[in-house]
Amino acid sequence: MIISLPLLIGLIGVALLFDFLNGLHDAANSIATVVSTRVLKPHHAVLWAAFFNFIAFAVFGQHVAQTVGTGIISTQIVDPQVIFAALIGAIVWNVITWMLGIPSSSSHALIGGLLGAGIAKAGLSVVVWAGVLKTVVGIFASPAVGLGLALVLVLMVAWTSLRLTPLGVDKRFRKLQLLSAAAYSLGHGGNDAQKTMGIITVLLFSQGIYQGEFHVPFWVVIACQAAMAIGTMSGGWKIVHTMGSKITRLTPAQGFCAETGGAITLFMATFGGVPVSSTHTITGAIVGVGAARRFSAVRWNVASNIVIAWFVTLPAAALVAALTWWITGLFL
Repeated sequence: MIISLPLLIGLIGVALLFDFLNGLHDAANSIATVVSTRVLKPHHAVLWAAFFNFIAFAVFGQHVAQTVGTGIISTQIVDPQVIFAALIGAIVWNVITWMLGIPSSSSHALIGGLLGAGIAKAGLSVVVWAGVLKTVVGIFASPAVGLGLALVLVLMVAWTSLRLTPLGVDKRFRKLQLLSAAAYSLGHGGNDAQKTMGIITVLLFSQGIYQGEFHVPFWVVIACQAAMAIGTMSGGWKIVHTMGSKITRLTPAQGFCAETGGAITLFMATFGGVPVSSTHTITGAIVGVGAARRFSAVRWNVASNIVIAWFVTLPAAALVAALTWWITGLFL
């Protein structure tokens, strides 16, 4: 299906809207800990996070974009209707969870949208199982790795801070948390913005705008990084409250450990081309630092509600995308 240039530009606009909402929805992942520990004021924190979201393209390649663009559903069945339905599925789920203050995964909402639209069009045969398996493994591995790294970092911080007073520890990690927040925002921008890059690029290839080997044009890279950074600057304050204080109370040292553990996880996943969830990653890390203090320090009812949302995200976005594909088909 070849569409007119105005419709193509409009569809790219919808993709960038999703990217903006991704930044808005996931701003909490980058700033919740640094805000809850009062190291930065909220509006300073979103500017700090947005800057490092944007410059992430200079650090990472486009391995995640490659996975999303070619490794979830067969590129041969991708057309504007499939892309539109996938984006609407992801956007609707993002808006619902944002309004409810639930830190769900924008990344997996998009993956679910692609699967729902692709399967609605051509059945299960279009699913690229290797890429989907990589994504599913990331759903479970990223919070586990983030939690494990955060626990190790808490132990290292405790060992290296034996000679310091509590005030001295607090003063040291208020400075270091600026670096850990920057690193996490860099990892978030590197992994999440690439998903929209993959969507836009596969759309452009399906329209014959680009041909040959799959590659992400530089203008798409800049547009996606900018849309995510602007979304991050808008902040998702309900989710910031959930992530920053409802799961567990954080000190600057604990915030540093959570952000650093999460950042390392995102860096590894992004260089490996695995589209993981920054929400899952930082949640696992926050739970890890809380549990390191004492098991009861974690509000497990809040954490369990977040985990339920993780499992619901993929099928919910897929269902909305499939319905959207069917409805749009009535008008084409």
